[in-house]
Amino acid sequence: QVHFVESGGGLVQPGGSLRLSCIASGSIFSFYAMGWYRQAPGKQRELVAVIISGGSTNYADSVKGRFTISRDNAKNTMYLQMNSLKSEDTAVYYCNLNPPGPWGQGTQVTISS
Repeated sequence: QVHFVESGGGLVQPGGSLRLSCIASGSIFSFYAMGWYRQAPGKQRELVAVIISGGSTNYADSVKGRFTISRDNAKNTMYLQMNSLKSEDTAVYYCNLNPPGPWGQGTQVTISS
């Protein structure tokens, strides 16, 4: 099984940006689809962005136009560039396969003035 370690979260003001990174324990080259998920307090975990091996991407409506997902198969790494952040983006962010396997610890993103 592949495991993931997320990083890059933090506290930023509304309108700010963050770049999340996710390193896999093994090669991600063969995995067709991977994604970034998030779980806000009191809410279910949701899928916010997906990238397939060919590079096509898809986003939840709530983040479309603000978030960009990318992957570097050679580095076994996936990224989520988040711009124009809003308070409702506050959540723990996780990366995983799509559909997901074991969950990592995630990285906390807090948007607050």
